[in-house]
Amino acid sequence: MFRIAKGYKTVSKTIRIPETTAELLEHLTTKNYLSFNQLINQCIEFALSRMCEDSSEMQDIQNTNLP
Repeated sequence: MFRIAKGYKTVSKTIRIPETTAELLEHLTTKNYLSFNQLINQCIEFALSRMCEDSSEMQDIQNTNLP
């Protein structure tokens, strides 16, 4: 059977965001031909890379063996 590889393991999470933020994100998904999930993942990656770029905190988190 043919299967398209996702490239990474995923988990489902539920989040609550303000309605105005959701509307803005939906507008951006339409304008940029992205799924809501793709946009959220890009936003998270961007924020995390900027949050920890001046410290080794992100590398410490990535190197941690979580249960």
